[in-house]
Amino acid sequence: MTTTLAERWGIDQRHFWMHGEQPAQPVRHDEARKLWAVSGYQEAVQVIGDPQRFSSDLVPLLPIDIDPALTDGNLIQMDPPGHRELRTLVSHAFTRKVVADLEPRIAEVTGELLDEVTGQDRFDLVTALAYPLPVIVIAELLGVPASDQQLFKEWAHALFASQAELSMNEDDLAEQEAGMSEQNRPAAEMGEYLLAHAAERRSKPREDLLTKLVEAEVDGKGLTDAQLANFASLLLLAGHVTTTMLLGNTVLCLDAHPEQLARLRADRALLPGAIEESVRFMTPFTALYRATTTEVEIAGQRIPEKQVVTVQLAAANRDARQWADPMTFDITRDPNPHLGFGRGIHFCLGAPLARLEGRVALNLLLDRFPALRTDPTTPLKFMSSPDAMGVSELTLLTS
Repeated sequence: MTTTLAERWGIDQRHFWMHGEQPAQPVRHDEARKLWAVSGYQEAVQVIGDPQRFSSDLVPLLPIDIDPALTDGNLIQMDPPGHRELRTLVSHAFTRKVVADLEPRIAEVTGELLDEVTGQDRFDLVTALAYPLPVIVIAELLGVPASDQQLFKEWAHALFASQAELSMNEDDLAEQEAGMSEQNRPAAEMGEYLLAHAAERRSKPREDLLTKLVEAEVDGKGLTDAQLANFASLLLLAGHVTTTMLLGNTVLCLDAHPEQLARLRADRALLPGAIEESVRFMTPFTALYRATTTEVEIAGQRIPEKQVVTVQLAAANRDARQWADPMTFDITRDPNPHLGFGRGIHFCLGAPLARLEGRVALNLLLDRFPALRTDPTTPLKFMSSPDAMGVSELTLLTS
């Protein structure tokens, strides 16, 4: 009997696509969770490309009370025109040119981090590189001290610690409320921290994103404290968590496919393709959610209005109708229009930065350690969130 990578790595069965499984229908009603699930590629593209019929604002439908102050200004949960106005405020900070200009700094930070583990026979990739690199870069862009990265790590861990899937089933209500309650404290702490730095910017502006948010106006009005805190929190979190998972996942996938790793070591021009394939094969954020604003029909299924829809991006990235050999990891896959960074108006703002950090860091990692491989004696650890796929611990041997 063949052991799949998912079995070897001990991946949760809820990540069914990693186990080589796909639902019989691309759109189906999940009776256990009382919501609709979309796992087909074209169907996923249809849903996330239609914000009028599939809203990003789920709060009115959720069976638990959520303080509006915790969601106001969160881009992920916003629809046009508010989404467009808020996104425009910071989009200039993530243009291709601005991101490209960061390459020397990314290389410098990567080199300094790798210096710390050079000479060791083993190290944890996440602790040594995959976590601190993107945190330092986004902290410098935002304008908060990178030296506070342990604080950011604690907040991120708390916010992604819940193992409960979003459910509209009343039987799951207690678990949902407990998970939300656990997230309130770190979310509030992070907001207070960022607002304190924002207050300083009002008297001492700098060339950073936080200053731009403090000075920003939408329809002639500045951002409220809640909007500023939630927007800045999203930039800080999303600005590093995705890259942390991308780096760990790419190293893990390459290690599991030594023939492809050998090809990559021989031809570094393959690295961008290897990163894209890693995002397809082990999609960092596996799902997103939408709420129907009207009755819709998709893939022959009629979904009533005011229904929650989970778009299973990771499963869509394994749809055999879209991909040849979808369960195969292939760094030369071309084209590779995966949904790992989303699609449409909510396409990941930091995708160019994540790709650049991945390319620079992995190149230097391969240069520095020609015999790098995973430690077979140390079990992998994955993030516990059901909507995330990334290692939280990955021990590597250097010789």
